This record gives sequence, C-alpha cells and structure tokens, in this order.
Amino acid sequence: MAPHSSTSRAVPSQVGQVPRRSEQVRDRPGEANGRGHGTLGPSWFAAVMGSGIVAVAAATLPRSFPGLGEAATVVWAGTALLLVVLAASYVRQRMLRAHAGDPVLAQFFGAPPIALLTVGAGTLLLGRRLMGERAALDVDWVLWSAGTVLGLATACTVPYLMVTRHRFAPHAASGGWLLPVVPPMVSAATGALLVPRAPAGQVRLALLLGCYAMLGLGLVAVLLVLAMVYSRLVHHDAPSGAVVPTVWIGVGALDQAVTALGALATAAPSELPAPYARGSAVAALLGGLGIWGFALLWLVLATALTVREFRRGMSFAPTWWSFIFPLGACVTGTSALASRTGSLLFAWSAVVLYGLLVAAWAVVAWHSLRHAVVRHRESAR
Repeated sequence: MAPHSSTSRAVPSQVGQVPRRSEQVRDRPGEANGRGHGTLGPSWFAAVMGSGIVAVAAATLPRSFPGLGEAATVVWAGTALLLVVLAASYVRQRMLRAHAGDPVLAQFFGAPPIALLTVGAGTLLLGRRLMGERAALDVDWVLWSAGTVLGLATACTVPYLMVTRHRFAPHAASGGWLLPVVPPMVSAATGALLVPRAPAGQVRLALLLGCYAMLGLGLVAVLLVLAMVYSRLVHHDAPSGAVVPTVWIGVGALDQAVTALGALATAAPSELPAPYARGSAVAALLGGLGIWGFALLWLVLATALTVREFRRGMSFAPTWWSFIFPLGACVTGTSALASRTGSLLFAWSAVVLYGLLVAAWAVVAWHSLRHAVVRHRESAR
C-alpha cells in the first residue's frame, strides 16, 4: 500500500464533484496582474513595496557606506512618484468591486496599504533631506494614517470575503493569503517612528498601544495562515511557476514582526513607565530572536523551492516582487537585532542581506520594465 502522503496528492478531496469556476482559479496568483479584467491589478503595488523597502532598509543598516544615503534617497523619490502614478491609475479604473470579487486579486489588496506605509517611512527617514523635517513629518502622518486605515480594512474585509464569498480548493493556500493581514504589522513598525514625535500624553500613549495591538493582530493572523500554507506544502504537490515567489511572503511577515518589536521598544521609553519600557526591550530582544530564527527556517525553505523552480525554467510574473519586500524585511529585522545586541554577526548579516536585496531588486525591476513595455505595445495594437 502506498503511503498516505502519496495518496493525498493523487486523489481529489471531492470525488465526483466538479469545482466551481471560482474554485478552479484559487491557486494561480501569477495571474494577479489584472486577470480577466485587462486592467491594472493591486498586485502591481508590490513594486512600490519592494522599491520602498530598498530605500528604507538602507536607512536602518547598522553600517554606513559612502553615497548609500544619497542613492537611497533617489530610490525613495522614484518610488514615491511610482506610488502616485499607480494610485491615480488604479482609482481611475473604478475596478475595486470587481477585484474584490476575484479570489486571487482580493489577496493583493494588502499591497496598496503597505506601499503607502513604506513610502511614508521613507519620507521621514530620507525625504527630509529634500523637503525638511516638518514637511516630511506631515507627509508621513498622512501616508501612515491612510495606510493604517486601509490596512485594517483589508485585514478585516478580505478574510470575511474568503469565508462568505470565495470558495477554495484544499490545495489553494499560498503565501498570497498572508498579504491581507500583514499591513497592521507594517503600521506598527512604521508607526513607532512617529511615537516620539506625537504630542506627549494620551495621544502618544494611544499611538504606542495601538501599534502594539496592530502587531499582535498581524502576527497571530500570520501564524494561522502560515500553518495553512505549510499544510498545503506538505499534503499536496510542491508549488510551481508564479506561485513559488509567494512563499517568500512568510519570511517578510515574520521579519516585519521582528522589525516592529525593535522599533516599538525604542519608542516605548518616551511614554511608558520604566518597568514596562524595560519589558518591551526584553520582548524585542528575546521575542525578536525567536521569531527571527523561525523566519530563517522559512527563508531556507523558500530559497530551496525557488532554486528548484528556477532549474525548471520559471518565467517572469508580477509575483516576482514577492521576493523583494520579504528580503527587505529580513534586512530591517536583522538590523534591529544588530542595534539591540551590538552583535557583529547580525550587523554584517544585515549588510550582506542588503547587498542581495539590491541585486534582486535590480533584476526584478528590469524584468518588470520589459513586461510593462510589452503590455503597452500589445495594448496599442
């Protein structure tokens, strides 16, 4: 008799039943660039996420290099412009309802709020060189507020749609399911930058506590989804094609928690009493190390699956941007641990990871430009 795992990969879960059309497309996020609509899909905001994290990660590195700050500022400025262009184009389409009804595209609603939050953080960390501290802070408040509201709405609405409207095959779980629940953690990490700059008293306290609550919301939801993704990986065939890059989103989600813990621990003394501030520092170190270790395990798994698929000839898809933000979150999380521990191992690991991030970003950006040019030429015919 064959082992149970082999049987489960070969036998459909609903023998004799033909899945609905809506169920048959659940595991093809490579089509999330506007599939079926001929429009710009929310997945393209992942380009803003990825480019933005390249700039932000440079500002958080524990080591400085000549010209890095200037180069990061240029990348941030280009990313901000891209955000404006994509946001205007997407709003003009008026396809929100249609995309929300699509089980694949709906998962990528997490990308726009993360894009807003990333560009906002870059504005405060890098944009102040160009526009001044006051203007940069004002812009960051606006982008953080918009990204947080949109991210919380996404984290609540998309799971509701998955439960009530979308139907999924047993093998459909993918890393893309993480995207709707990650934005609150990004809000927590980027909101920590605003805590010391918020009015002292109840406003600052509410902001700090709210960031911790959003971290908990996102982290617990991420762990639940990761369990489903791992179950899918073990009980069904390994992902292939454009689905493979989405496995990396798990790495980014976990390292985003490490980043948020570190940033909030830095901000906590500005408002919390000393015992609680020290507790937040302990949580950032010990909790951050534990989560970072789990993220490293997921990174090894994602890398192995990616190498396996590239050997089979994986072609470009918009989901390639799923490589970039997670790798950037690895940099920011590792940098946070480096600054908290003083460890040279973490410091130089962050530098090496950043080098890999820049190389991967250059490759994906180049392929994205080529893809966009081809689409433009085809639409012009």
